[in-house]
Amino acid sequence: MRKKSKFVFSAVLSTVLISSIFVNTGSAENAQDPAPIITPVHSNGYSVLFDNSHGQTAGQADWVIDGAFSDFAEGLTAEGYTVEEFRSDAPLTLNDLINYDVFVIPEAQIPFTASEQEAIATFAELGGGVFFIADHYNADRNLNRWDSNEIMNGWRRGAYNNPTLGMSSAEANALNGVESSTWLSDEFGVEFRYNSIDNTVANQVVSTSESFGITAGVSEVSIHAGSTLAITNPNLAKGIVYLPNGLTESANKWSNSVDQGVYAGGGLAEGPYVAIGKKELGKAAFIGDSSPVEDATPKYRNEETGNVKRTYDGFIANDNGELLINVIDWLAQDESYTTFAQTSITLDTVTPRLSLENPQTSTEILGEPWRQPNAGYLWYDRSTFADGSYGSDVDPLPTLSYAVDVPSVLPNNGDTFNVTVTVNGLTPFTSANGYRIQVYLPGGTSISQVQNSDGTWPTSYGYYDIGTLTANSQGIAQKIITMRLKSSTSVTGGSIRLKNSNGDNVVTKAVSIGTGSSVE
Repeated sequence: MRKKSKFVFSAVLSTVLISSIFVNTGSAENAQDPAPIITPVHSNGYSVLFDNSHGQTAGQADWVIDGAFSDFAEGLTAEGYTVEEFRSDAPLTLNDLINYDVFVIPEAQIPFTASEQEAIATFAELGGGVFFIADHYNADRNLNRWDSNEIMNGWRRGAYNNPTLGMSSAEANALNGVESSTWLSDEFGVEFRYNSIDNTVANQVVSTSESFGITAGVSEVSIHAGSTLAITNPNLAKGIVYLPNGLTESANKWSNSVDQGVYAGGGLAEGPYVAIGKKELGKAAFIGDSSPVEDATPKYRNEETGNVKRTYDGFIANDNGELLINVIDWLAQDESYTTFAQTSITLDTVTPRLSLENPQTSTEILGEPWRQPNAGYLWYDRSTFADGSYGSDVDPLPTLSYAVDVPSVLPNNGDTFNVTVTVNGLTPFTSANGYRIQVYLPGGTSISQVQNSDGTWPTSYGYYDIGTLTANSQGIAQKIITMRLKSSTSVTGGSIRLKNSNGDNVVTKAVSIGTGSSVE
């Protein structure tokens, strides 16, 4: 495995310099399509490979280097790293990793086989760096009964003796080669806990002298429904970022947690939120949440529903980005020591764990999966994936665009006025329903009504359905509706808002209210 002297290239995320990038924007892709590669203008000689072969785009996840992990990828490229995506339908092997310096595993949703676990461990033993990015317990995005913490650890809660417990034969066949084990603990000295902590800032950060410089410039790291880790072998693993003391279930537990969520009141007893590890010639790093890594630029559609994804702009929050780049810098460097006991840093103590974290005696708590998948969606069969998702071979329909045209002044005396609603990007000659509209004042009070198709009016004010829109041959639907405001409205300004059938706000625009013109 090659290693070169690192050339520091300052990252300015708003003006990242990239010499070439393969992006197939707005289309479906799968493992047979060329994987994205981002190359820097000035290379530092290191390469980073991001896994996209274990369900990293399932559900609302979009953990790819040209999607919702693009801020992270571009930040690395600005530092001189070559960044690539790994995609394959075959199990991961050592040959897939050996030519790279760092392997990043974003929140996996499909378990690693025993042979894949061995390949990752061997890669580290030979000098590679591995970065494990997990999430909270029960973050089962593709509804296959495994979440990322279980996958990283090597065992499924309540199913240690049968990793395919409760699955159909087709599902079980898709997991051929998956075996229960305490793999992560055995190989790397840590285990992701099954706690679920929400909307907290991790502000207990070890000094740079105790973190090999990784925590330089880092004082706060956010967590939005995530987990911590347990140190199981202090010679191999060390915590570097911890949550505050005094966490409680009522204030800090993720609302959908299936157990107490907070295991030890935060602090050191809760276990580190971010940890590092030494694995013979190589290294590892661990974080219990994907939220600090992601950004708000997803690439693919949801594989189950086909809906546009929404992701969180976490990389630029707090000191998240600084920490993540520092972690990769450390992982990429060769070191001569093979355990932390051979260094000057203070060794951690073993993190006490609850009885419910015992692999052999743990229980499911609630039945799995946490909900039934939509009809027709099979997590292991990409032919069932929605158009525009990763794994599908069908491009999505164009993203819908919307417009709401209103008079320059909306009358406040009870007179009627026309509003034109336009939706662009529908399938030609199809109909769309479920759109609702209202005019409201600052603070949210609704003051509008929509005239019924029979000419009558509602008896109250609020959101009202605008009826059926029918697309023309170009996929454009337009509808004129008649509205009126509550008489004697004295406020001179408000907003008009259109919602789609999912309840999403698709248009919000300011309106003037006063003496206007009624409908002719």
